[in-house]
Amino acid sequence: MSPLIKAAFVLLLFVLSACSPAPQEYLRISGTTMGTTYHINLRAPPGDWDEQSLKSALDKRLDAFNQIASTYIDDSELSLLNNLPAGEWRQLTPMLFDILVQAVEVSWLSNGAFDVTVGPLVDLWGFGPEKHYVKPTDDAVNQALQEVGFDRIELDISENKLKKNAPLRIDLSAIAKGYGVDVVALWLESLGSTDYLVEIGGEMRVAGLSPRGDQWRIGVESPDLAADKTTPILLGKIGVATSGDYRNYFEENGVRYSHTIDPRTGRPITHNLASVTVLDPSSAFADAMATAFSVLGSDKTLALAEQLNIPVYLIEKTENGFTSRYSSAFAPYLEQE
Repeated sequence: MSPLIKAAFVLLLFVLSACSPAPQEYLRISGTTMGTTYHINLRAPPGDWDEQSLKSALDKRLDAFNQIASTYIDDSELSLLNNLPAGEWRQLTPMLFDILVQAVEVSWLSNGAFDVTVGPLVDLWGFGPEKHYVKPTDDAVNQALQEVGFDRIELDISENKLKKNAPLRIDLSAIAKGYGVDVVALWLESLGSTDYLVEIGGEMRVAGLSPRGDQWRIGVESPDLAADKTTPILLGKIGVATSGDYRNYFEENGVRYSHTIDPRTGRPITHNLASVTVLDPSSAFADAMATAFSVLGSDKTLALAEQLNIPVYLIEKTENGFTSRYSSAFAPYLEQE
């Protein structure tokens, strides 16, 4: 969707209705949005809805969302905001303002590990649209850091206004897919749908029952692709987001540089956290926190997750392969053998 690459691949695998087709009352629709794909499996809502009519109505809503939050659409609301000179207030639509409030909240909660202004650093390290994969100089990193800083975004809650106190470029791709999932889920609920799974680019939200008539079950994929291993988790009404650090990187002089950039240092992360899965009623919050946790690393992630009572599942790379840890709030979601 934008130059700010979140590093969230489709790390969650559907393990739904593996051997039998879905009952007739369940519908499946799919398509493309935000530069990725979406898949929805739901019990048909009341009325005359079918797959074609649902997809048509859904695509219109997703197009409208892109017109608000995309950096690839020149006249989107976000693009116009980015063109606004520093120091000027701009009144935003309720949806864009809400996304930014949630983004800034996660930034403060994570002590800046999540930052929607990190784009200049991502581009500098070659993980933006123009990929070059060459280690930048320290001077270049320090210069790019001058163009980054969520704390220089000022929000007026009473009037839905925003002011940039520096010439910042805001990019929402580390939260937009999760927010889009929430938009779709709430729209389905407004139609009377009570049983659904919504997935956009790997971020999910589920409610009610699966086509089998029990809880939705998904698998968290292991970074060790050769092992073909997943950890099954059972979900109620909740959002899911996964961020990983093992498929997008470059190497120079024997050193591995991750695409996950710490906005506070301006440099790629160096810890061994390979994948983090976050659960929350809000897919947007889960999406943003997954990115923040990917920056923080395992120990700081678990400490913050325990403090905030966030269900989080970590996969770490060790000398002996991959191992997992999780917060106490995550334990109830693990499928018991």
